[in-house]
Amino acid sequence: MVVFPPEIRALPDARTAPGPRRPAVFFDRDDTLIANATLPAEAFAGTPGDLADPAWIRPLPDAIDACARAVSLGYAVVLVTNQGVVARGGATLDEVEAACVRTIEVLGPGIEACFACPFHPNGAGPAELCREHPWRKPQPGMLLAASELLGLDLAGSWMVGDAVRDVEAGEAAGLLPSRCLLLSGEMTLAAALDRVARHPVGAHG
Repeated sequence: MVVFPPEIRALPDARTAPGPRRPAVFFDRDDTLIANATLPAEAFAGTPGDLADPAWIRPLPDAIDACARAVSLGYAVVLVTNQGVVARGGATLDEVEAACVRTIEVLGPGIEACFACPFHPNGAGPAELCREHPWRKPQPGMLLAASELLGLDLAGSWMVGDAVRDVEAGEAAGLLPSRCLLLSGEMTLAAALDRVARHPVGAHG
């Protein structure tokens, strides 16, 4: 399931299953779970980094295992990705959706949704998208929307990403700072999931 802001596309129905809210592991997409910076220029829609071609979706080492581990530990797995390429005129919403669908396919069946924000204040594409938006990281809107739609417990959740804005979005959404992990140096994706594994869902302490 790919979810865009409600101004762009109607949101799916919220989760109605009874019971307590579930914690999640939120993952950034590019250079966290799939390759971006190491791809050749032809992979991008004009601007380096603007990856919207499903044919170029390549999982990073440990990405498939990281998603599977999070699921096995009892967490919902949700992707949250800035996709200003649409505001910049480099790709359509349908192209971004197709790339997100392909990302979910290559990473495994445990991913519940990919939230994507097509807004950017410095865009040159559709005028309605050329502005800031509460969903665009470091704002917390994608995490907050995921919490409502999927019945998630943000206080028990994690955010994993390769940019400071990912950490800031997690903290702004109410996640514990100690659970907002920036991939850098020794904090690899595998190391991040080792830390998550110390806190399986339902464990105390």
